[in-house]
Amino acid sequence: MQLGKLGAWCFLDAMSAADAADTARRIEEFGYGALWIPEAIGREVFASAAWLLASTSTLVVASGIANIYARDAMTMAAGARTLAEQSGGRFVLGIGVSHQPLVQGLRGHDWNRPYSFMREYLDAMDRAPYTAFPPAEPAPIVIGALHPKMLALAAERTRGVHPYLVPPEHTAFTRNIVGPDAWICTEQKVLLETDATKARSVARQSLAMYLGLPNYRRSLERFGFADGDFENMGSDRLVDAIVAWGDEKAIDARIRAHLDAGADQVCIQPLHPQGLPLPDWRVLEAFAPAKNRQRPKA
Repeated sequence: MQLGKLGAWCFLDAMSAADAADTARRIEEFGYGALWIPEAIGREVFASAAWLLASTSTLVVASGIANIYARDAMTMAAGARTLAEQSGGRFVLGIGVSHQPLVQGLRGHDWNRPYSFMREYLDAMDRAPYTAFPPAEPAPIVIGALHPKMLALAAERTRGVHPYLVPPEHTAFTRNIVGPDAWICTEQKVLLETDATKARSVARQSLAMYLGLPNYRRSLERFGFADGDFENMGSDRLVDAIVAWGDEKAIDARIRAHLDAGADQVCIQPLHPQGLPLPDWRVLEAFAPAKNRQRPKA
């Protein structure tokens, strides 16, 4: 599987199934290496991936991420094998431990040992029986990892990592831990807006659900952000580090910063300039790898 340098990371839950399929087809036509879709409290990620894969012919679809507390390891392994076989090898299984409020508070599961649970879960996936027609190759697995122990586990046991809500400094930090061969597929929020006040307002709206989560906060504190940066919806410095806003040149510079720091794929999340839960097609078209431009090519 060749992921390419640029992927698209999109929330599709606000769309109908038909519109989500159309979105996947357009992203495929634009030449993006993969479409990353999340799992939280909306559509179930395997069902969504199956629909998008059936609606496209060459696009890789990746879960970013499938919650390991949402299904047992045997079901996770079977889902990945099913989609890998049905799609002809176009599925990437991104898995992760999610966050305590979503796992313990919402689902009612114990979240006291996320690292140990992940290690044991990978063991159980390896042991899982599967009697259906097998895929030609297993789906690559990546872990939504941020911190050193989970990053090292991902490099040891899987194809790589899918960090979320990170600056380029984290990409360099990650490469140093996972070594030269593991995939680093880094999510990057982008906003095509040159007015600083408008851009930061939309950016803060997109960050609101994340900045209160301890996992993300501890990750960002490692790179010099302190208590004051997380107050009042985030400091300008923090917002600017996480959301690449400005013109195409400014956004391109942030993408290249991740690639220069060691990312294999930058998964751009094109924030809508009006704060809607929809992708900004201007961004996806502007950075389309299929275009003959001096951009990272898929």
